[in-house]
Amino acid sequence: MTSTMHNTSPDISDRDLRYLQLLAKSFPTVAAASTEIINLEAILNLPKGTEHFLTDIHGEDEAFRHVLKNASGTIRRKVDEIFGTSLSGRERQELCTLIYYPHEKMKLMRRTETPEKMEEWYQLTLNRLVKVCQNVSSKYTRSKVQKALPKEFSYIIQELLHETEADPNKAAYFGQIISTIIDTQRAEAFIEAMCNLIQRLAIDSLHIVGDIYDRGPGAHIIMETLCDYHNVDVQWGNHDLLWMGAYAGNDASIANVVRICLRYANLDTLEEGYGINLLPLATFAMETYADSPLEVFNPKIKFVHKYYTDKEQRIIAQMHKAITVIQWKLEGQLIDRRQEWGMADRKQLHLIDSERGVITIDDVEYKLKDSHFPTINPADPYRLTREEVNIIVHMHGSFTGSEKLRRHVRFMLHNGSFYLVRNNNLLYHASIPLTEQGEFKEVEVAGETFKGRALLDRLDRLVQLACRHKSEITPEHQYAIDYMWYLWCGPCSPSFDKSRMATLERYLLSEKEPQREDKGWYYKLQDSEEICDMILREFGLNPEGGHIINGHVPVKTVKGEKPVRAGGKLLVIDGGFSKAYQPETGIAGYTLVFHSRGLQLVQHNPFESRQKAIMEGCDIIGNTVLEEWGAHRLRVRDTDMGRELQSQVDELHRLLRAYRSGLIKERG
Repeated sequence: MTSTMHNTSPDISDRDLRYLQLLAKSFPTVAAASTEIINLEAILNLPKGTEHFLTDIHGEDEAFRHVLKNASGTIRRKVDEIFGTSLSGRERQELCTLIYYPHEKMKLMRRTETPEKMEEWYQLTLNRLVKVCQNVSSKYTRSKVQKALPKEFSYIIQELLHETEADPNKAAYFGQIISTIIDTQRAEAFIEAMCNLIQRLAIDSLHIVGDIYDRGPGAHIIMETLCDYHNVDVQWGNHDLLWMGAYAGNDASIANVVRICLRYANLDTLEEGYGINLLPLATFAMETYADSPLEVFNPKIKFVHKYYTDKEQRIIAQMHKAITVIQWKLEGQLIDRRQEWGMADRKQLHLIDSERGVITIDDVEYKLKDSHFPTINPADPYRLTREEVNIIVHMHGSFTGSEKLRRHVRFMLHNGSFYLVRNNNLLYHASIPLTEQGEFKEVEVAGETFKGRALLDRLDRLVQLACRHKSEITPEHQYAIDYMWYLWCGPCSPSFDKSRMATLERYLLSEKEPQREDKGWYYKLQDSEEICDMILREFGLNPEGGHIINGHVPVKTVKGEKPVRAGGKLLVIDGGFSKAYQPETGIAGYTLVFHSRGLQLVQHNPFESRQKAIMEGCDIIGNTVLEEWGAHRLRVRDTDMGRELQSQVDELHRLLRAYRSGLIKERG
C-alpha cells in the first residue's frame, strides 16, 4: 500500500500523508478545500490591519483611553480622507469628538438644541457615521466585522454597511432605514453603537510596550480596558514586573509598589483598585513617626488627581516613610540571600550614623536630609521590628489574595512577554544587555548564563514560574519569586539596565553625584545602525526595513533628544503619559501607528482632562515626527499572519492534489 501511494504521488511522504489525512477531516471534499482556498486567498488580498503602539502609560487612564479612542489620529485621518473639503475643519473635528465620546457629546447637544434641530442632526450624523464605518470596515472580511457588531443593531448595521444611498435602486431603502431609526427614538443608542464600532474597527491590534503601572491613579482601570480589548499584547516593563512580583509574593516588590503609590498619593489603585489593606501601615506610621520630620517623604501633590487635606497629606507622608524603611530592610535581606547578583552596594542602612546625621558611601561622608529612623537598630539595621513584620505579613496576604490583581496578572502572563516579533518589527520595553564592545552581554540566571534572545526567553519562563501560586515553594520557585525584584532594579535586567537604582540617595542626599544611575551600554550604543542590525538579526528579522520599537526612557525633546535613532531603525516611543515626566520632556510623549500605507510616529500634547476633550474637541495629536510610506499598499499577505495563511493555502492545495490523484478519498 505504501509503495503504491509513493508511486502515485512521490512528493508526499508517509508523515505528510498522515497530516493530510488529518486535514481532510476538516475539509472532507474537493469543494470544501477549494472554498477554503478561495476564502483565504481573498483575505490575503485585503489591506493590512492597523497596528497601534503605546508605551509607558503609568496609570494615566484618562489620557490612555483618549489616545485609544482617537487611535493616535487614525480616526481623524479617516474622517479627513472621506469628507475632505466637503466638511469644514470644525465640522470634521466635531464628528471626531462625537466618535470618541458619543454619549457625552449627545448629552451636551440636547441641552442646547431644539427637538427639531436634533432630528436634523440625527439624520445628517447617521449618514456621516455610516460612511466612516464603511471605510474602517473595508479592511476586514464580513465575518470579522459581523463578530464585532453590537448584537442589538447587528442586522441593521450590516444592511447599512453594504448598501449606499448613491445606488438609485437602493436609495429609498437606505434612507428609510435611517428615518425609521430616528422615528423609533433609537437614534442616540444607534449613534453610540456606531461610534463604538468605528473605534473598534479603526485598530486591528494594540501593542502595549511596557509600563502600565505606577504614578497615575488608574492602572487597574487601564488593565480592565485591556482585558476587554479585542486584540492586544504586552511587552512587560519594569513597573509591570514589579506589580507582578508583588502578586507573586516578593515582599521587597510589595514594599516598592506601596512606596511608589504613596510617593504619588496614589491610594486609589491600591485600595479601590485591588483591595489592598493599608490600615495596619497607617496605624503603625502615625504612631511611630508622629514627631518625625517628613519633608523628604511628602507626596508629590502637584501630580495628584484628587484633593488631600494637610492632615491627609501628613498621614500619607508618615506611611510613605514607614514603608520606605521597610523596603530598604527587605531589600538588604534579599541581597544577602542572593549574593551572586552582586548588589551589595544597594545595602546602605549600616552606613548611616543617625546620631551625627550622616552616611558614608565609598569613603565619602554625606549629610542626610533626614536621619530620624526609630525602627533601625544600628547593631542589626536590616532586621524588621515585630510591628513591621506584621505589616508586611498583612500586605503579603492582600497582594497574593487580591482577586482582581490575580485576574490582571493572568492577563499579563497570557498576553505578555519580554519581547514580540511582529511584521519585521521587534518590540521590547527597555533594552538588550550589551557589553562595551557592542556584543550581547552574558547574564547569569539560576546558575546558567544566557545572552541576547536566549536571555529574554529564559526570563520569560522564570516570570511564568514566579507568578504561579503553589502550596509548596520549591527552591526553583523561590528563586523565580526573588528574581522578580531583580528584574525591577537589577543592573543586568533587560527591563532596567542601569548600574543601580539609587533610591536611598535620591531620598536622603542633596548631592547629585551619589544619585547618578549610569545607563547600560545598550543606551550608549543604540544610535549605531550596526548594533541595531545585530539585534534585529538575533531575533530573526531582516535589518532591511526592520525596526526596533521600545520605550522606558523619556525622550527629552526640550534638550534636543529625538525619538528616531540609528537611521530610523530604532523608534523610542515612550508614551510620556505620566504628568511627572512632562516637565522634563516638554511634551506628552509619542505613539506609533503602522497601517497599510506605512508607519507614522506621532507626537502628543499633554492631555488636560476628559471634559476639555469633549467640550473643545481636543485630539492632543501634535506633529507627525516620522512617516515611512511603502512603495505599495501593504496587504495581509505581506504580514506574519499572511505568511501563516499562505502556508495553509499551500497545504490545502496539496490536499486537493491528493484528492484528485486518488491518494485520499473524498467523504460525504
